[in-house]
Amino acid sequence: MKDAKLIIWGCGGMGREIAALCEILGRDVIGFLDERIEMHGQIIDDVPVLGDIADIAKYRHEAEIICSGVGEPALKRKFVRKTREAGLQIASPLIHPSVHVPPSSRIGVSSILCAGTIISINVNIGNFVIVNTNVTLAHDVSISDYCTISPGVNISGNVTVEEGAFIGTGSAIREKVSIGAWSMVGGGSFVKNDVPPQVLYAGVPAVYKKTRAWPHNESPCDKQ
Repeated sequence: MKDAKLIIWGCGGMGREIAALCEILGRDVIGFLDERIEMHGQIIDDVPVLGDIADIAKYRHEAEIICSGVGEPALKRKFVRKTREAGLQIASPLIHPSVHVPPSSRIGVSSILCAGTIISINVNIGNFVIVNTNVTLAHDVSISDYCTISPGVNISGNVTVEEGAFIGTGSAIREKVSIGAWSMVGGGSFVKNDVPPQVLYAGVPAVYKKTRAWPHNESPCDKQ
């Protein structure tokens, strides 16, 4: 529903940025969702924190939920699951007016494209992805569900970013590289080789730093 009211998961910095983007787009944000009890009932940037997902049942038929209001990929996936289990509608993607999406490119459900982003041809962005400000995605880039691409990242052609990966601010990814699922690239890094799943890479050039846990202690076989 193009004119549906919107509720945003997360009332931190990313959620507030999305609320500001909604204002630019002329969309009505009626509240934030937050699991923290102490946040319930607070007003953040003139927007009320409505509570957790169980507290908004009355909006079931009049609002859609933005599940990408946090940068942490595992939290995004958790919020998607909670929203679906509650039977609430998930919002369409939100794209800043400055961003041109070529006809050959695809943007998935509830993904966010922020100001200054450049999308080239045949770019595939999955569901619940954040592409933050001033990011460049060159030709034939593929970004899977739940990924977060931080401000100022440059991703060259034919790069694959697998599910749940997090690319830190100001990083650069060379062409034909793959970033493994649920891995993290540290801010300011230059990635010249494939990054395996479930690791932290950082530096210039980026190298292995440590292994990361699968989200919510799941193994790859348990992921849904």
